[in-house]
Amino acid sequence: MGNGVSSFNQLIHELSVDSDTSSVDYSSGEEDGYSSPASPKSQSSRVSWTSSVAEHDKHWTVVGYLLSWIFFPVKLLLGLPFWLYRLLFLRGNSSPPIQRPRHLQTPRKLQSWKEHFVHRATDRRRGVIEDLYLGTEIFIEAIFDAVHKVAHFFLSPSEAFRVLSGWAFPKQHFPDSADAHESVETVPTAVLGENEPAPTERKATFHPLNTDARTCQDVITELGYPYEAIHVVTEDGYILLLERIPRRDSRKAVYLQHGVMDSSMGWVSNGVVGSPAFAAFDQGYDVFLGNFRGLVSREHVDRSISSRQYWHYSINEHGTKDIPAMIEKIHQVKTSELKLRDPDLDEANSNGQPYNLCAICHSLGGAGILMYVVTRRLEQKLHRLSRLILLSPAGFHADSNLAFTLVEYMFLALAPIMVKIVPAFYIPTRFFRMLLNKLARDFHNYPAVGGLVQTLMSYVVGGDSSNWVGVLGLPHYNMNDMPGVSFYVALHLAQMKRSGKFRMFDYGSRNTNMEVYESPEPLDLGEYYDLIDIPVDLVAGKKDKVIRPSMVRKHYDLMNEAGVDVSYTEYEYAHLDFTFSHHEELLAYVMSRLQLVKSIPKDDLHEHSD
Repeated sequence: MGNGVSSFNQLIHELSVDSDTSSVDYSSGEEDGYSSPASPKSQSSRVSWTSSVAEHDKHWTVVGYLLSWIFFPVKLLLGLPFWLYRLLFLRGNSSPPIQRPRHLQTPRKLQSWKEHFVHRATDRRRGVIEDLYLGTEIFIEAIFDAVHKVAHFFLSPSEAFRVLSGWAFPKQHFPDSADAHESVETVPTAVLGENEPAPTERKATFHPLNTDARTCQDVITELGYPYEAIHVVTEDGYILLLERIPRRDSRKAVYLQHGVMDSSMGWVSNGVVGSPAFAAFDQGYDVFLGNFRGLVSREHVDRSISSRQYWHYSINEHGTKDIPAMIEKIHQVKTSELKLRDPDLDEANSNGQPYNLCAICHSLGGAGILMYVVTRRLEQKLHRLSRLILLSPAGFHADSNLAFTLVEYMFLALAPIMVKIVPAFYIPTRFFRMLLNKLARDFHNYPAVGGLVQTLMSYVVGGDSSNWVGVLGLPHYNMNDMPGVSFYVALHLAQMKRSGKFRMFDYGSRNTNMEVYESPEPLDLGEYYDLIDIPVDLVAGKKDKVIRPSMVRKHYDLMNEAGVDVSYTEYEYAHLDFTFSHHEELLAYVMSRLQLVKSIPKDDLHEHSD
């Protein structure tokens, strides 16, 4: 086992790479879980077959167009079946087979060529443009079908009279017992033998309106991993989804927390080989995937909660209510499971628990976990964590581009008005969420359009080169549910940027701040970094324009001055590359930092309990 991947998964990955470079069969995996079977044809037979079909279709292109115009009136009057019409006259319109150019014979170019066409062949989801094209074709065919029937009635008066009389005087037919007996079809059935296994039903996931509506559960189970969903209720009544890839007997666990406009899907989106969640599970960890509040489904104990009430929260609630609720649930589950397997087990490590828990957090999740650790220490409560690995953590935002500065001024100036109009930033209806999902398919299917959108998105976020278009096409941006951003979360980030400090939310009133923080000013978390009593690993992206390396380094400088066991590392990544891109070096680094926390041996626990 190496690089965060099990030996079996690594073997499968290497075999797939070898087969891709050594074979000319167009077969590959696809991001949706579909696959294209390898072609049994040899290279020479494929080339000859391709050339012959191409010449045949080229001939039919000219002939088909001529015949279609000559016999169009006949087709209109006689109402030829549509399949026969396409067979006779539209055969030349079929797309010619793709011929492989000679300059793509090298393995690397052959691989990219193959992936492009297999992706187009196996991805059956349609975009908006394809839907419009298909709808137009169906509409035209319906019009022609109606014209055919009208012409047929005019040319066959007897047939028209029979149909009209049937409508005016419907006949009722009551079959006798013999007819009824004959009309019943018998379905042959097979009886399983004693030694034959019972058949198992294979359920296919239905994607409404041809969109990708998979959940994190679907991705995990489709790849053959175990899954468990745990519902967590926060102190203020929000219902959170804590997802798990369980190893119930493991004494080492990892908690992964996503960033803004993201969900647990980000930790599994790269598949078996490239996802931190699967890599941690393969190395023996019990994996927990946290989800912040902020889904358009608005899950809350109060079923009648309004949209304005639901979205009334800031980053404070992420760090002081969401994360504590999920970590306490993890502690409850792990402790009960380990004690069930070993009744003599006692809570005996440094945090008072029979297991170690590490946290991997990205962006806003990093700010939330730091707020959690500091506030728990101020309250003199256990945080139950053994190590933090923070990937481009939020908190400091003074060093940012002009676009973010303009947004900052707009939020701070117009906050009293905007909060009454826009409680959150999300797509509210299923139709528009479906439309976004389909537009993402168009961006993939039409590279020029996708490139333009990618460029515009990168400029909006300050030139960050992350794969914004690719992220829009991921399943957690689907028509059923979608993460959103509360207005107060955005306002909180603007306050941090204005102050240049990693502070808790400023309520704008000295009295309210005194009531919440016992101070007229919000709590400055950076001043309390000396309370962090566990190792922290900070990772920054040199190409990250959302949270620049200088801002991550500010966390490092403050922690280093406070005596925290902290490390700092930079990679050539943009902001979303930490979760939505497959980088072996980052995955290996994260797994190596996790392994610095050793699992508690069973014997040591028993010695402690004695």
